Parts: sequence; C-alpha cells; structure tokens
Amino acid sequence: MAGTPSQSAEDYLERIHELIESKGTAHVADIAQSLGVGKPSVTSMVQKLADEGYLNYEKYRSLTLTDSGRSIAKRIRDRHKVLAEFFTLLDLDDKTQARDIEGIEHHLSSETLDTFADLSEFFRQNPKVLEQFKSKRPTH
Repeated sequence: MAGTPSQSAEDYLERIHELIESKGTAHVADIAQSLGVGKPSVTSMVQKLADEGYLNYEKYRSLTLTDSGRSIAKRIRDRHKVLAEFFTLLDLDDKTQARDIEGIEHHLSSETLDTFADLSEFFRQNPKVLEQFKSKRPTH
C-alpha cells in the first residue's frame, strides 16, 4: 500500500463512502456525476485507489472499500463534520462553509481538528459566551 493518499484520492474515497452509505452501492457513473468529472477520470482514479489497496474494483461492478479505504473515508467525513459544526456555530452560511471546508479539511493536523471540536463543545455548553463572541464581531 502507498503512503498517505492525495487530497484528490481522499475526496474520491469520501464520496465513494457517502454513495455506499446512501445508496448501498457506488459505481463509476455515480461518482462521475456526483463529483462533476468524466467517467474516464473516475476510472483512472478508481484503478489507482484499487492498486493502492483502498478499494476493490471490477469493471462494470459496484465498488467496495477496503478497511483502509473505509478508515480514511470516515476520517475525512469526521473532519468535515467537526468543521461544519464549528462554522455553523459561528453562523457561516452553507456556501461559505462548503468552500472553506473543502479548502482546509485536508490540511489540518489532528491537534488542530481536536481544538476545533473542543471549542465547538465549549460554545455549545456556554451559549452566552458564544453570543458574546458573536456580538463583538462586525456584521457583513
């Protein structure tokens, strides 16, 4: 198995996992449609991910994630969830959240991510502090 997957590979693993969770299966055409890329690009990445041991791929069949692939997909999903919860507490709109999460989720250390999770929990347990913080921020 190769080292850490690229950001693009992580995005594919996350999307494949989401498709399997929501539809029960993931096919090249589903991935292409959901990511807005061509089937040849998806096939190329899927073959690479299979070669690296992250998923099982047979042409014209649904994909399955290996334990390693599933683990990475869940880690990315959990990162995404932590950031979305934090940004939602700060009243950032969905479009801003999606753009910013996509930009940073692959680059955060686990320590920073844990800090965001802890801060989100602190704000949930101390809503007056959160409101005080928000009231000091300029409105856009």
